[in-house]
Order: sequence, then C-alpha cells, then structure tokens
Amino acid sequence: MQCQAHYTIINKLGLHARAASQLASLALKFDAKVTLTQDDKSAEADSVLALMLLESSQGKEVLVQCEGPDAEQALIAIGQLIEAKFNEGE
Repeated sequence: MQCQAHYTIINKLGLHARAASQLASLALKFDAKVTLTQDDKSAEADSVLALMLLESSQGKEVLVQCEGPDAEQALIAIGQLIEAKFNEGE
C-alpha cells in the first residue's frame, strides 16, 4: 500500500533535533517506508540526521509518503505528530 499527504510544519522550532528524533522513533514503529520531501530534498523518516538536513522550519510544507503494509497507519500517526507541534506546546 502507498499513500501520501502534505503537512505544514507549525511548531516554533521546526524539525529540529528533538522533533526529528520523535518523528524517527514513530516511523520505526510501523512496517512502512516513510519519506519526507521538502522542495528538492528528501529524507528517510527513520534517520534523525536526514530529517534535520531537510531544514524544515516553521511554515514549511513537507510531503509525507508512506509505502508498505502499515502505510496508512504511519501516515495518520506522523500527521498527528506534526499537527500536535511535536508535543512541544509552541
């Protein structure tokens, strides 16, 4: 199965180390390949360093693509994490 959705990074600090770590940990819970794309850069969601290299700051839009048996569940969970501002409250 394959699915994708666009999300806007809304937390104040963007996809910094702590947020990237949360996203990578979440992605690893699913049997799915998760890729984030911003502009001309892509990153595997299970790599904190790759996610940080996207330089996703507040207001940037990312495309989340999931492929595999758990693709739909992974997409929903990652979307919820982004929309919850990575649980940072800002």
